Amino acid sequence: MNISTTRKDFMIVNMGPHHPSMHGVLRLIVTLDGEDVIACEPILGYLHRGMEKIAENRTIIQYLPYVTRWDYLATMFTEAITVNGPEQLGNIQVPKRASYIRVILLELSRIASHLLWLGPFMADIGAQTPFFYIFRERELIYDLFEAATGMRMMHNFFRIGGVATDLPYGWVDKCYDFCDYFLIRLVEYQKLITRNPIFLERVEGIGVVDGKEVINWGLSGPMLRASGVQWDLRKVDNYECYEEFDWEVQWQKEGDSLARYLVRIGEMMESIKIIQQALEGIPGGPYENLEIRSFDREKEPEWNDFEYRFISKKPSPTFELPKQELYVRIEAPKGELGIFLIGDQNGFPWRWKIRPPGFINLQILPQLVKRMKLADIMTILGSIDIIMGEVDR
Repeated sequence: MNISTTRKDFMIVNMGPHHPSMHGVLRLIVTLDGEDVIACEPILGYLHRGMEKIAENRTIIQYLPYVTRWDYLATMFTEAITVNGPEQLGNIQVPKRASYIRVILLELSRIASHLLWLGPFMADIGAQTPFFYIFRERELIYDLFEAATGMRMMHNFFRIGGVATDLPYGWVDKCYDFCDYFLIRLVEYQKLITRNPIFLERVEGIGVVDGKEVINWGLSGPMLRASGVQWDLRKVDNYECYEEFDWEVQWQKEGDSLARYLVRIGEMMESIKIIQQALEGIPGGPYENLEIRSFDREKEPEWNDFEYRFISKKPSPTFELPKQELYVRIEAPKGELGIFLIGDQNGFPWRWKIRPPGFINLQILPQLVKRMKLADIMTILGSIDIIMGEVDR
């Protein structure tokens, strides 16, 4: 029997849908020729919970506890975008103190997210030690969150027109101490990782994407900035009070996995700079816009009427979203997190479309892994930094 020498026997392998490291429930159907990747197809939807449809059947305040389940490692950002949309639709002013508190918590959340990217990314490529180190610093951030909001991960702290409560006594000093401590640890990370020859062998020149391609694919965040595009929504849109602080956009021009690592390490340094400036300049005054409480005030139910007997709970404070449409966006740790919001003169949004950065950034994975080795898939997937909670929504 003669076997044709031109025909190739490709092997099709399923990676997942268990957790590839810490990224979530993702399935990759990989076509292999020996060790070489011929094709890769991501299969999504294992973590889909109908977040957009839930939003259309809740008031904003009722929906706030849900949003921390999109990107559950950067929960402050999902809360921020959820209140920023209605604030812009209703032209609601946020007090300066509340804006500073938001910036401090957002940047702490950015550091926590990047830390929990760094540990699993290093574990993916065979370095176990940083995985344990990052939890040491991350626990300190979560202690700060717990002191400020009462919760370590799912905070439910942001409110339309401000935040839920003021910072507790002594919190600012504790945050100062953390910033000083973390800068020392960040230098330790760089000594341990950045010039490590084995690490460089695994990431240098792996998953390269150039500046033109990255724009064509609509990528954002560290994926965009690692390919030479200096684009950060904190500088571009000047939301909250970022224009009042002195900091630099972190970027690299190589566009490989190493460049994405360096951008994220640099962003943690810049976040500490922003936090220190915000702690130094935090103004006094109210932590929420009290006028919001008078919006859409429900009448008191009469004694023993239908509402009093059967509904038996006070409706959550809300206000009517005007009949307009709006796209609002912020710079989350993984990229541009946006919401397209349509109001309909109602307490519920008529449409609530989420633009998650992880979902857009994941699109380029099949192209990046093509003609690479099987072991490089985890390096490239890790360097993209996805969380399936926001990819599937």
